[in-house]
Amino acid sequence: MPSKRLLMVVALMATVVPAIAQDIAPLPTRAAAPSLSGPLQLADVLASSRQHAPQVLEALARVRGAQGKRLSAEGAFDTVFSAAADSRLTGYYDSRYAETKVTRPLEQWGGNVYGGYRVSDGRFPIYEDKSYTNQLGEIKAGVVLALLRDRAIDDRRFNRTQAEADIALADADRLFVAIGVQRRALDAYNQWVVAGERLEIVRNLLALAQDRQTGLERQVTLGLRPRIILTENQQNILRRQTLVVQAEQALASAANTLSLYWRDADGRPVIPSPAQLPSDLPNPLPLPVDPKSALSMRPDLRTIDLRMQVARDRLALDRNALLPRLDFNAEASRDIGPIGEGGRSREGTDTRVGLTFTLPLQRRAAQGRIMQTQAEIEAAMLRGQGLREQIIAEIDTIGVAVDATERLLVLAGDEQARAQDMAQAERRRFEMGASDFFLVNIREEAAADAALRKLDAAYRQLIAHADLAAASADTDALGL
Repeated sequence: MPSKRLLMVVALMATVVPAIAQDIAPLPTRAAAPSLSGPLQLADVLASSRQHAPQVLEALARVRGAQGKRLSAEGAFDTVFSAAADSRLTGYYDSRYAETKVTRPLEQWGGNVYGGYRVSDGRFPIYEDKSYTNQLGEIKAGVVLALLRDRAIDDRRFNRTQAEADIALADADRLFVAIGVQRRALDAYNQWVVAGERLEIVRNLLALAQDRQTGLERQVTLGLRPRIILTENQQNILRRQTLVVQAEQALASAANTLSLYWRDADGRPVIPSPAQLPSDLPNPLPLPVDPKSALSMRPDLRTIDLRMQVARDRLALDRNALLPRLDFNAEASRDIGPIGEGGRSREGTDTRVGLTFTLPLQRRAAQGRIMQTQAEIEAAMLRGQGLREQIIAEIDTIGVAVDATERLLVLAGDEQARAQDMAQAERRRFEMGASDFFLVNIREEAAADAALRKLDAAYRQLIAHADLAAASADTDALGL
């Protein structure tokens, strides 16, 4: 008999385990395949990866973040409204005072314009005499302009310029990521189609051996062939069945990889079925007329240029810090209404102009920043030069591969045609008894190997064209 403690444990598990199972989130599943009217085409995969690849969506989110930073930088030029009020509740003086002010920063000259209104009542101490206004208050307007430091550039304008550069940098990074995703999507699609073609080749090779087995059994029954030849052909069938299983495994693996780029409308990965395989390899991507002429489209080069421009703007800001500050200000004010407690001195329009001069005697912080920024610009120039030379060499190397794959594909096609002719001729000789079983197998496998080599040459041509499109940032060819 089970103990009471054991029964209690079993009852507890029966209660807790289902509750835990409900809290465990189910593993994400693959989506059902989108409905297609025909085979899965390369354009469908490129469009899907462009719209739904998580890496691309992440890069787009960074662009939106940079746009938000740009909007924040614009906040330095926002119009500001302020108000203040003061009232003495006890004591000898009974003054009351209220003021409002609107300030609008200027996008040029590093200053601002402002306008305001203030009104006071009661008596103020002599040291607050400027607080008096006429009975209906005082209106005023003024402007502050920077004549030296901050005239051409200041922190506000630099922050806005840097935020705009951050948007361009984020967009360049988005394009860089998108090119990489599309390049990998091309690879995944081509590998999937090539895996399907390879499976078709080995299945045809297996079908030849299976068809021959029926004929050999009839010939052995009639005494025209020794029985051992059946065993040899069965061995041959098993070897070719192994090749088929391996090819099926490679096709399933390629389909699984392709699902990272072929997605449904909700962005979930979709594993394509063998029935969606096209009947032939896709055409190679069109070659650009002059790949080197589009180097400015490369997002990595664009990134270096943008960072250099930001560094130049920062250098201008650092040099601005070396300048003395000379600010000009002008203000006009007028009291309105009957004369107030302050007397007749508030009557009329009061117009004032002034200058403010400031000169730091030691400017080592700005000088140090200038040296640092100049070194950064020089390093970026050298990095850009090295990258351009590397890209040119890469394009030249890919161009050699493009030419070589074209010639290799022609040679592989000729070899396949010859091998197929030899295999067909050998099978006819074997059927007529003029050849042996070993030789016909050799011819068939040689024809299959030639077909696989042609397939490999065609695949290498697809790779070379895709590499050239990616190296030259050919967005049209990459479906961007």
